[in-house]
This record gives sequence, structure tokens and C-alpha cells, in this order.
Amino acid sequence: MTDQDIENEIRAINSHVAPRVTLADIEEEITSEWTFTAAQGVDQAYQGNVQPECVPGVLCRLTFCVLVLRNGFTLVGKSSCVSAENFNADLGRKLARENAINHAWPLFGFALAERLYQIVPE
Repeated sequence: MTDQDIENEIRAINSHVAPRVTLADIEEEITSEWTFTAAQGVDQAYQGNVQPECVPGVLCRLTFCVLVLRNGFTLVGKSSCVSAENFNADLGRKLARENAINHAWPLFGFALAERLYQIVPE
């Protein structure tokens, strides 16, 4: 079930929805996005001074996504693939981004709870 499917189901059950966090809330806070493989990170960190044969092949299949939020906070997601035959760079980037977004939900939920608490303390 996708996030949009869940959103549609919530709206179908109840047209008046209390304050909550949506994927759109998270997306609008993202100011930049950076994806790279661990191999690319090693290459950059050592300014190209590492012989390619010294970099384990698995690092080419470990993908990171760094999301920078408006307030400067960063979220990091990752994806990895065991078999080189199954690796797809686009899918790796997509899964790493999804993993980074998954880290945002509890943080945004906490921020919403705090805002609501400040308005009407329990």
C-alpha cells in the first residue's frame, strides 16, 4: 500500500482529519537531496587516490541518500544489494531515499505533538 493509498483511505473514512503529518509535509521541508554510493564516497574522501581494485565491489552496491531539511537537519537513508547481478542504481537511489524519509516520520510526529501540546496542554 502506497502513502497515497493510505491518504485516500483516511479521507474516505473521515472527511475531517485532525492535524497529522503527511508525506507532503516532509517533502516540502526538503531543500536538497544527495545520493551516492559508498564507492563514490571513498573515491571523494581519498580524492581519487585509491586504486579501484582496492575498493570492495560491495561498496558500489551500497547507496546513501542524504536529505537536507529547511532547518539544516539531515536525514540519511541507505540501501544495499548483495548480488551484483541484481543491482540497479536507480532502484538503489529510490530505496535509499525512501529509507531516509522513513526516519522523518517520528521526528515530524514529535514536532506536531509538541505544537499541539503548546496550543492545548493535556
